[in-house]
Amino acid sequence: MSDPERAMLLSVHPRFANAILAGSKTVEVRRQRVAAPPGTPVLLYATAPTMAVVGMARIAAVHVATPSEVWSAHRRETGITRREYDAYMSGATQASGLTMENPVSFNEPVTLNALRSAGSFHPPQSYRYMKGDELRQVAVAGPVVGTALREALGDLVPA
Repeated sequence: MSDPERAMLLSVHPRFANAILAGSKTVEVRRQRVAAPPGTPVLLYATAPTMAVVGMARIAAVHVATPSEVWSAHRRETGITRREYDAYMSGATQASGLTMENPVSFNEPVTLNALRSAGSFHPPQSYRYMKGDELRQVAVAGPVVGTALREALGDLVPA
């Protein structure tokens, strides 16, 4: 069960955001331990050149292990080649494979400019958790996102 007061904001390259939203990439890998319970809502922030929140998904499971163990378990679902994976994981002693489910594309992505005009907003290098005021700020910046957040998080995000 997810913490009903938080969502994860995950920065991904546009190629990977599109693949997650299309359902062809179901596992996102990270170089560090990710402690997010199943059911956690994930807002997908597509990095440059897109620079917008483009959709959301939910975490179905998190597999924390060595980089080679995560690759062995999830290689077909990562949407990347072994060479890309090894380059990304170079020097890492631990890895996380975030299995994503229920992807939803936003018809109207929320641009970085819109997010910043609604308040102080800084996309993370990798990921970070968002609560209360930050989630409200994202909901205000993008009405479509606000509706999706209300469905995922209930009363935490005002109409």
